[in-house]
Amino acid sequence: MFTKDDLKKQLSEIGIKSSDTVMIHTSMRAVGEVENGADGLIDAFSEYLSDGLFLVPTHTWDSVYKDKPIFDSRTAVPCIGAVPKTAAQRSDGIRSLHPTHSIWAKGKNAEEYVKGEEKAQSPAPVGFAWDRLADVNAKILLIGVGNDKNTFIHSIDERADIPDRLGEPYDTVLIDADGNEIKGVMRGHKCSRTNDVSKFYVNFEPALVSSGAQTFGKLGNAEVRVVDAKKCREVIMKILSRAKEDLCVSYTEIPKEYYM
Repeated sequence: MFTKDDLKKQLSEIGIKSSDTVMIHTSMRAVGEVENGADGLIDAFSEYLSDGLFLVPTHTWDSVYKDKPIFDSRTAVPCIGAVPKTAAQRSDGIRSLHPTHSIWAKGKNAEEYVKGEEKAQSPAPVGFAWDRLADVNAKILLIGVGNDKNTFIHSIDERADIPDRLGEPYDTVLIDADGNEIKGVMRGHKCSRTNDVSKFYVNFEPALVSSGAQTFGKLGNAEVRVVDAKKCREVIMKILSRAKEDLCVSYTEIPKEYYM
């Protein structure tokens, strides 16, 4: 069993600083048994990032869509695993009001970081929380998972204005922590050539590794991909600016000349 101290030691070993902004995508199964489970892992990060900002995705895209457009931040259950589900139930952080790609935040400037997400009209628009991970030099830890779970790359797609990524807009109702209702508009992910572009984000990994945007470490028993959000954006934007084809509709090897 891994204790909080064990996890903190490993965070130090992979180069995370107490003042960093850290977003995690996690497979608890890969991590192994942790004292107090997902809560224990969240506590370890929260305590380690004593001067930083800790972020957990709390996505609800499986339950909020055109025919079910209501997002209640108090009760909406995340669809992406134990750590997000646990974080969403905790009262020591704040959950953003993005209807499909919300974030739970704790630490320095947490409230400010997720402020205004109710105005987002797509999963990861420019200037909003997912996109700004690069602006705050965040580290994205893919804990026992790959870049197919790296939501940040959706924000790069949106920044590059890649065509054939979004569906038609629909009206939403967002309910905040105090029960107030806010009307919004959202466009979900949609691509005519695949039902999931994100599974092909693994295509970018060789470029990220060779450029130094991604390194590797360990947390518990899990392999961790440590992604520098700013470098990740720079590398993928360079690739997208040079590519003539859509690189995320099939598994493909990206030519080195696109990023070298």
